[in-house]
This record gives sequence, structure tokens and C-alpha cells, in this order.
Amino acid sequence: MESRGASSVLKDSIPITDFSLPGPFEGHGLLRRGFACVKNELVPSHPLELSEKNFQLNQDKTNFAMLRNIQGLHAPLKLQMELRAVKQAQRLPFLHSSNMALDTLRGNDECIGFEDILNDPSQSEVMGEPHMMMEYKLGLL
Repeated sequence: MESRGASSVLKDSIPITDFSLPGPFEGHGLLRRGFACVKNELVPSHPLELSEKNFQLNQDKTNFAMLRNIQGLHAPLKLQMELRAVKQAQRLPFLHSSNMALDTLRGNDECIGFEDILNDPSQSEVMGEPHMMMEYKLGLL
């Protein structure tokens, strides 16, 4: 018993159930765990919402499967490697990037979509301070 520290003696001698709150708060997990995140418990409100959210991923999988069947295993691997390289090369965080190379690889360079008309960077309300944004990206802040 002497080799054990005082904290282990106290921990062994005081039952944890003595610290529970009596009365109407007894057994409530809210006081111990805090509020739960409601966003994690939400389900899609419409059946097509999940499909719309994963549209680009599903389209890429279909295109890669078709490329593999037609041209062999090398074609989707090469395209995935090029997509990964294009996603890594970015402009500075305070400059808008059109991601033209990514659109070209995906075949979206000739399509006019919703984001092309309503995503004009000159109309953006958010313009941060360049030095602060770079320090945040580099992990200095």
C-alpha cells in the first residue's frame, strides 16, 4: 500500500457515483457531454439531395470505369494522377482561381453552368488581407 501514490488511494476509496447530481438533473448526459451537433443528425430533406451532392464523384467513377473498359487500366490511372496534380497547384489564397486545367481534364471547359454565371469573383463580398491569409495557410497563425 505504501508503494502506491496518494492519488490512487483517493481514487480507489471515493466512489464515482457520489458525484452524480441529485434531483431533476440526475442521469442527464447533457451536463456531462454538452450539446450534440445537430448537423450530424440531419437526413437529406429530398431524395435527390444526396445524389446531387455526389454527382461529380459518381460521374468521375463512371468515366473511369468506361475508360478502363475501353483503353485499359493505364488510362484512368493517368487521368487520376493528372487530376491530383492539378488540384495541388493553386494560386495564393487571396487570389481567385478559375481552375481551368481541372475543368479541361473533366471536360467541363465547354459547358456553361450555374457557377459560371453567378460565381463572379469581381462581385465577391469577401476579400481578406493577403498577409494574414498566407500566414494562416502556412500555419503561422
